[in-house]
Amino acid sequence: MVIGPNGEQMGIKKLEDALTLANYAGLDLVLMSEHNDHPVGKIMDYNKYRYEKQKKQKEALKNQRSNTKDIKEYQFSVTIDVGDFNTRKKNAEEYLNKGHKIKASLRFKGRQMAHTELGKEILIKFANSLSESGTIETQPKLDGRTMTMILAPKK
Repeated sequence: MVIGPNGEQMGIKKLEDALTLANYAGLDLVLMSEHNDHPVGKIMDYNKYRYEKQKKQKEALKNQRSNTKDIKEYQFSVTIDVGDFNTRKKNAEEYLNKGHKIKASLRFKGRQMAHTELGKEILIKFANSLSESGTIETQPKLDGRTMTMILAPKK
C-alpha cells in the first residue's frame, strides 16, 4: 500500500514501482507499518520527518520535566554569613513559589558537633523566613554530622 506525498492513497503497488514513484517525486519511500497483510509505505522527505519527530520528542520531554516537582537542596554551615543566608533564602523562595520542595541541610565540622543547637537555630530561622511561601514538612533532625529539614510549598 502506497500513500502519496500529499496523503492520497495510491493503492497497492510493487516495491520497485513505489521506489520509482518516490524517486520521480524527489522524495523517499518510508515504511510506516508492516504489521498488516499489505505493508504501508509513504512517499515523503525522510529528513524532514525525522527532524519533526525529534522536535516533538524534545517538546514532550520538556513538558514532562516541567510537570515533575523536584527537591532543591540548600547547604548551610553553622558560621554562615548574613549575605549568603539571604541569597539562599531568596532562591529557595522562588523554588517554593514554583511548587518545588526544599531540603535544607547543615553539616557540622569538628568541634561544632558539641553545639548542634546552633545549627538547629539556623535551620529554624531559615524556615521562619520562608513561612510566607512554605511550611516545615520534616522538622530538623540530626543524622551523623548532617542535620536536615524539608520544606514544602503552601497549598
